[in-house]
Amino acid sequence: MRKWIAVVAVLVAAGAAAFWWSAAQGDDSPRAAVFRGEPTTDHYAPIATRALDPEPLTVEEIFPGDTVTSGEVTLDRKGAEALTDCAEAVWGSVQSAVAGCTQALRAHYATPDGRVSGQFLIFNLADSAAADKLVTALKEGGFVRPTPGTPEAFDGSRSWAYARALGHYVTVSWVAPVGPGGRVDLTHPQLAVDGLGLVIQKRLV
Repeated sequence: MRKWIAVVAVLVAAGAAAFWWSAAQGDDSPRAAVFRGEPTTDHYAPIATRALDPEPLTVEEIFPGDTVTSGEVTLDRKGAEALTDCAEAVWGSVQSAVAGCTQALRAHYATPDGRVSGQFLIFNLADSAAADKLVTALKEGGFVRPTPGTPEAFDGSRSWAYARALGHYVTVSWVAPVGPGGRVDLTHPQLAVDGLGLVIQKRLV
């Protein structure tokens, strides 16, 4: 969990120095304003390929509770689904990077006051090389699509996202303020949603 917290701290510190995208580049689909991607490591060698870890993911495994929490921030799960066509969950050049993906599970979350919306996705790829390729593609063009039910006022221009390759899986957490307004601290919403990826550690045993 310390590493999870440290990475979000990097997002906070990086601010405008991180990867920035905008609709001015010619695409109306929302992308994260601040993005960080992380390749897999040797820690995930036991699940480096789908052949080593053949059991399919389930919604119940990845999204076991109705809420996620970090600090004093809680987000309620508003919906979850499992896709067998991973291309439905992404757009742009990222679609070619999900070739060979057999599952994409996703859910969206919101704070009780509706001021922050978040989503979490996990992709089941063939191997760690494919997972790293997807993380790279998310940096370079295209992105994940907003999960069904995401508010129309989800403000991608102020959003944060983090993608991790974990063996042959890739997780993407993405949070944003909803609607206009001043600065919204996304630190704990990001930690809460991104923490869903910790469940993959159980597959290392």
